[in-house]
Amino acid sequence: MSCSSTFIKFALLAVLGLGCMQTAVADDDEGGSWWKWGKSGRSEGGKNRNEGNGGNAGGMLAAAPSQFQKECASCHMAYPAGLLPAGSWQHLMANLSQHFGSDASLDAASTNVITQYLTSHSGTYKRVNEMPSHDRITQSYWFSRKHDKEIAASVWSRASIGSRSNCVACHQGAEQGNFNEHSVRIPN
Repeated sequence: MSCSSTFIKFALLAVLGLGCMQTAVADDDEGGSWWKWGKSGRSEGGKNRNEGNGGNAGGMLAAAPSQFQKECASCHMAYPAGLLPAGSWQHLMANLSQHFGSDASLDAASTNVITQYLTSHSGTYKRVNEMPSHDRITQSYWFSRKHDKEIAASVWSRASIGSRSNCVACHQGAEQGNFNEHSVRIPN
């Protein structure tokens, strides 16, 4: 084998290795947005799913129907649809009479509008496409990956936080769909 062919093989391997490394880093922290379509609004297929919402980071809240804000946000934060896969949203919306210990039943028209919105804007990225246990965002793979190692169990029970589902306690822009880890402020 000649020196030049060895050099070429080494150079190709180095370039491929750097490309893989860059992909791994980008997958972990694309500028603070932990789901791939969070900044660009693009799903895996490249289709723009965030068009017209002012760059809302994965939240797609600006495109949400009024019923979503009125009904869902009256009891808790209006969670961005991209935090759960379509199957979880379908299951949650079909069982509103038993919504985490409360009866959140709605009229059929509102249920249909909200279900359509949630499923059409649901999470499709590899970390979100698996239905979490009991359809809980806090039991999803990505939530556990981002929170369980770094946050002690005692933090969740602080009066200022209350529970793992209270995103707005630490994520200042959660209601706008912004979960950038660089703007997290954990209250005492």
